[in-house]
Amino acid sequence: MKGIILAGGSGSRLYPLTLVTSKQLLPVYDKPMIYYPLTLLMDAGIREILIISTPADIGRFRDLFKDGSHLGIKLSYLVQEKPEGLAQAFILGEDFIDGEGCAMVLGDNIFTGEGLPEILKTAAGRDKGATIFAYKVKDPERFGVVEFNDDMKAVSIEEKPKEPRSSYAVTGLYFYDENVCKMAKTLTPSKRGELEITDLNLLYLNKGQLNVELLNDEHTWMDAGTQESLINATNFIYEEEIKLGRKIGCPEEAALRNKWITGEDVLKLCMNYNNEYGEYLRKTAGEDMA
Repeated sequence: MKGIILAGGSGSRLYPLTLVTSKQLLPVYDKPMIYYPLTLLMDAGIREILIISTPADIGRFRDLFKDGSHLGIKLSYLVQEKPEGLAQAFILGEDFIDGEGCAMVLGDNIFTGEGLPEILKTAAGRDKGATIFAYKVKDPERFGVVEFNDDMKAVSIEEKPKEPRSSYAVTGLYFYDENVCKMAKTLTPSKRGELEITDLNLLYLNKGQLNVELLNDEHTWMDAGTQESLINATNFIYEEEIKLGRKIGCPEEAALRNKWITGEDVLKLCMNYNNEYGEYLRKTAGEDMA
């Protein structure tokens, strides 16, 4: 399975912070925002990843990550000239996907929680259908909302409903089988002129091929796309890392955990990191080498 990080858009909700840089390069505590979705895909065991961004920003991501080989992964980059819906990513990325299954995560979404890597790997291991993740929220009318029957089986998905049929919002993480590009091409633009990810999910639901994983109280999902949510995400990551005694959204550690790189490789990566992040990587590398 391959992976896509959708890191486009103007970031207008974060102006003036994003007037000269991509939203996904802003810091969430001690790391660029994009570190979190990248680590998430790596935790799912995905090693071939495409970053889609704007003409102005794509070079900045390439400068940050190069080809990804230092993390034991292979990174590709693609320009999205004009954002025309989340499902557009599967049309733009068809050559990259090349007939395989593909996961996509939004570049401003942060996920963490106990047992999450195992849940991700289960989703990545499904040969057929799609898997989306639902999270209980206080304001479901702001999101795509999943409705369930008495057996907690999904029966409908509605985008930003005025009267939500449940409190479960669809998060910005999606896993699809090898048919995703073909199905994305059948979509028609919505009233706002976009290829909606909800419509793609509905195609899978109507075929009886949509799995919905419910994230529970041990998991956290955040969208860091506004000033308020950005500072909340930073405070959460800071406090959670102190409580857990480990980093969240650390791609070097994910690569080491997957045995894609060695402790010696990690030491080389953090050689010039004269800060707490570098100290953490050096300690993690040392434990691996012991």
